[in-house]
Parts: sequence; structure tokens; C-alpha cells
Amino acid sequence: MKIIGISAYYHDSAACLLVDGELVSAAQEERFTRKKHDPGFPKNAIGYCLDASKIKLSDVDYVVFYDKPLIKFERLLETYLSYAPKGFKSFLTAMPIWLKEKLFLKATLKRELAKMGEMDEKVLPKLLFSDHHLSHAASAFYPGPYKKAAVLCLDGVGEWATSSVWLGDGERLEAQWEINFPHSLGLLYSAFTYYTGFKVNSGEYKLMGLAPYGEPKYVDLILDNLIDVKADGTFRLDMSYFNYAVGLTMTNKKFNDLFGGSPRKSETDISQREMDIARSIQVVTEEIVLRLARTIHKELNVDYLCLAGGVALNCVSNGRLLREGPFKDLWIQPAAGDAGGAVGAALSIWHEYLGNARSANDQTDKMSGSYLGPSFTNEEIKKYLDAANLKYTELPDNQLIPRLAKILAKENVLGWFSGKMEFGPRALGARSIIGDPRSKTMQSTMNLKIKYRESFRPFAPAIKFEKVNEWFEIKSKSPYMLIVADVIKDKRLAMSDESSQLFGIEKLNTPRSEIPAVTHVDYSARIQTVHSETNPRYYNLLDSFEKETGCPVLINTSFNVRGEPIVNTPEDATRCFMRTEMDYLVMENILLDKKEQPEWQNDDTWKEEFELD
Repeated sequence: MKIIGISAYYHDSAACLLVDGELVSAAQEERFTRKKHDPGFPKNAIGYCLDASKIKLSDVDYVVFYDKPLIKFERLLETYLSYAPKGFKSFLTAMPIWLKEKLFLKATLKRELAKMGEMDEKVLPKLLFSDHHLSHAASAFYPGPYKKAAVLCLDGVGEWATSSVWLGDGERLEAQWEINFPHSLGLLYSAFTYYTGFKVNSGEYKLMGLAPYGEPKYVDLILDNLIDVKADGTFRLDMSYFNYAVGLTMTNKKFNDLFGGSPRKSETDISQREMDIARSIQVVTEEIVLRLARTIHKELNVDYLCLAGGVALNCVSNGRLLREGPFKDLWIQPAAGDAGGAVGAALSIWHEYLGNARSANDQTDKMSGSYLGPSFTNEEIKKYLDAANLKYTELPDNQLIPRLAKILAKENVLGWFSGKMEFGPRALGARSIIGDPRSKTMQSTMNLKIKYRESFRPFAPAIKFEKVNEWFEIKSKSPYMLIVADVIKDKRLAMSDESSQLFGIEKLNTPRSEIPAVTHVDYSARIQTVHSETNPRYYNLLDSFEKETGCPVLINTSFNVRGEPIVNTPEDATRCFMRTEMDYLVMENILLDKKEQPEWQNDDTWKEEFELD
């Protein structure tokens, strides 16, 4: 039995393939088209899934879409009618897209599938549609490790639901209750993302990273005016401050007046005001998530919690939930946003629609480390490099890995391209840029010279799982870089009186631990635990670096520059390597030294485009 899951037409289009209930491949369309958050029909992602299993579309039994567009259209119309005549301009903007494409999505999907499969629409696999939040919930529970768990989905909005609670037990997934649009924790956070000058649906993690530089000065202002939060965590927004329901912006003049000014313009200087606002909405978000979790635990009386939806990518909130929440452990879908809906939709068909059983052991998930994308052989890599006239050395792992450890120990920046590409927004040691976390200058070097992004943005530490509690205040697994924990006190550096008085962005250049490049200004870090079972090669690199330096930690950041999707192919990786100040690139067993390469011929006009994102 073969099932294709699809997420498309909103943002982060993706596709996956299940074979007899096993998730064998998944990828986002942006990695192939090089358009970040590409919302289009995921032709390339579907093609990859089929090619990887050596099958054709005609071999597939079901294709399932991750939400129900007709119900979403109903919500859109009801919202406009309830606010009329306000929002008429937004209505005129939205309707042509719906009337031309989204309202007739079933026909659109059939047409696109028939075109790519070179087959008549009449003989296509059966096309099914899942509910948006069911897709999120299924993506969190079914591939997760737990036999029985509560499931919490928090995002912007699906059809109507913005927050939903489910109980997963065996192969059953039962809805418990939900909060509906326009009351949305995800859209509240996105409103502040917009107000502080970042891009909605992609800049929320920047807001989260900015928060530790600020003070929670606006918490009471938010709670007294914007959102009414009950003791059980349920909430209602005062929509008179927001414009997203029927407008073309997230916030309005009343919101601006409350916070003393207009939204920050993108690419302008970030002030202490933005830092304080970021900290305040982060505190509010964490408090709501904690209250919801305590309520769910009390109502459902289960030991474990699974999370999905865009808010589940807030790893600071996840870390606090793990430390202070009532559950024994958490599991978060690594592609928690809309891309992961493709996986949930497919698994929902397998277990609920077709009635297939599910096995779980409370320990091991079924996401294969999220390494579900394309991979390339040494021969394919060399063929491209030879055509590009680039110089390289080919080494077996027993020589290459120790050599890379020595390269990294000398504070070189390494592009690491190995095995199957990750599914989801995080680089997890397949398409990563790697550096030495002990370096005092590595954070600013990688941000400004490699990633071309804001200097305040923190980097994540990758660490051997067996060593994690020797460096960080966490004992649980965090393989998907979705939990924040503090550096343990023994690894912290004492702050001078002068350093302790620093404020805002001034805190950035003061080392706070033995691994300053991955220690945020509040002593926290977004941790990736690396496991020999899921990525033995990456684990061996960490092991070799520890033998070289005594430190089992490396910086891991995504292999891309700002505004560009994570690299997919050897060509993508080489282009990124040659256009930045990376020192070395390794693709499988092929090592390139920047100093040995000829001058790169392509121009740098791409930087202007990325820096405007």
C-alpha cells in the first residue's frame, strides 16, 4: 500500500510517501525550486518521493491533501460578512485567488497530478482530503514514540481551529476540544513578528531569538489589553487591536498607539523597544502554553505530550514546558509547521481511514531522524565538481573524519553535506554549516560572513547524546533541535561587574561559557542531541572532535545564506560555499579547501536580494 501526502498552496509546500505505513521519504518543495517557503504544487517533492522508491504515480493507491479548502473558504466568507463593510479591500484581494485556484482545489490537484504522472485524470490514485488540525495532530502522534499521549496543536489557523487538543491511544486519535479563529496564539505571535519588523510565517524565530536581549516590560500591557487568558490557558483576543481577520496587515493604529509607535520597518536598526516587546510576547506565549499543558494533563491523565503546529517550533517555550510542565516527556514533530501536515495526512489515512494498527514503545519515534530527503553518491558529486573545474580530495571516512576534527579545532568554518537531506526547517547534520563552539568570535563570524544575517541570532549546539547532561541542564533527547536548555553552571564563565551591567545588544560580545558561540545571552542553547543510531557519520565527527579537543559539542547551523532555502544538491552546496567565506566544504567523502579553488565566476547580486528578506 502506497500513500502520497501533500501540503500545498499556503506556505511550505511538501510531499511524503508511506509504503505499507512506513514513512520512507519526505521533502519540501522549496529545496528543489530554491524559492523559500514555496507554496506551489510540490511537483518536485512528489517526483523525488516516487523516484526514491523507484515507483510511478500509477503505483500509488491514495493521494491525500492536508486540509479542506471548502471549509477554509467558508471561514473566509463568514469572517468577511461578520466584519462587513470593513475589510472590503482585503476581500477584493483574496477572492480572485480563491475563485481561480483554491476553491476548485480538487480539480487543480487532479490536473497537476495527471500532468506530472503523464496519465489520464480518470485513472489517478484516489484523492482524499484531511482536516488541517487532524493532519497536525496525526503528524505529532502517529510517528511519535508514545503508545498513549495527549496531543496539542497550536498554529495560526487551519480551517477554523487555531488550537486543538487530542488524545492518541494506539491507532486511535480522538479530538477533545479546540479554540477557533480569530482567537489564535500563533497569529498573536505573528502580529508581534510583524510589528517588530520581521516577516510573518518566517521571522517568528527571529523574534524568539531577540527576546533574551529585552526585559518583559509589556507583559501586563498585553494581558490587560490584547488577550484575556483564563486559568486553564484558554484565551480570547480583543480583535479591535488586530487587522489580520479582514485587513492586509497584522496590526492596526489602535495596536500602534498602545505600544507607542508604528511597526519597525524591515532592515532598520533594532532598538531596545523591539527587544523588550519580543521578551514580553515570549513570556506571554510560554505562560499560555504551560497553562494549556496543565489543563490537558489534568483532563486526560496521560504521561506524555506530543506537539505540532507552528507554535511548536518555539523551542524556548518547549524547553520551559519540559522543565516545568506536568508531563514526563515531550515529542515534537520536527516539521511542525504546514510541511509536516503532509506526513500527518498520509498517516491519518493509513491508521484511521484504512484501520491499520500502530506499534510504539515509548522510546523510539518513526521519523528516521527526519533524514528523509535526497542523497548523492561520491560519483555524482565528483561529476559536478569536475564540470565546474573545482579542486578536491577524496578520502575514506577513517582518514576524513579525524582530518575534519583538526580543521574545525583551528576555528575553520566547514560546510557539511552528508546523507539524506533533512525534512523540516532545521539542519540536523545532513545539510549543516559547522564550527568550533569554543571560539569567542565564531558567532559573529558565521552570522556576518557566512549566513549574512543579524548578529544577534544564536547558533545551536550539536552534542553526543551521552554527554548532554555534562554540558546542559537537560536529560531528555532533543534530536530535532526543538528544545532550549541552559548551559550547566560548571561550564559557565563568571561575569565581571562591568559585564553584568550591560544592556540589550551590548550583551552579545561577552563570553558566557566554555562554549560561547552556542551560549545565548541568558545562558540558554537550542540543543540537538546526536545519536549513533540515526546519524552515525555525524556522531563520529562529534566523537573525533571530542578526542581532538575534549569538547563533544559543535556549532550546527543550516547550510544556506539568509533568504535562501537549505541546500539540497551538490551544486547548491558548492554555490553557497564559493559565495561565502566558508573555509572548507565536505560532500560525502569529497573535501574542498577554499584556498585551492579558482575564482568563482558568478556575480554577487544575489546578496542584495537575500539581505532584503
